[in-house]
Amino acid sequence: MMKFKVQGMNCGHCVAAVTRALQTLDPSAQVQVDLANGEVRTQGLFSEEQAAQAIRAEGYEVAVA
Repeated sequence: MMKFKVQGMNCGHCVAAVTRALQTLDPSAQVQVDLANGEVRTQGLFSEEQAAQAIRAEGYEVAVA
């Protein structure tokens, strides 16, 4: 399970965008978004860097937590 701190998420659209970005890398990926804490936990067939880049591509700042 990978954990990221993500800045800029504040609504359901943000959750959907991040989830969709990660599931584009791996359609069976598990994605959990915690808006209150600005955290994303995910597990899938991709590296931490690939996941972080996919989230960044949606316009968010990302750090491995």
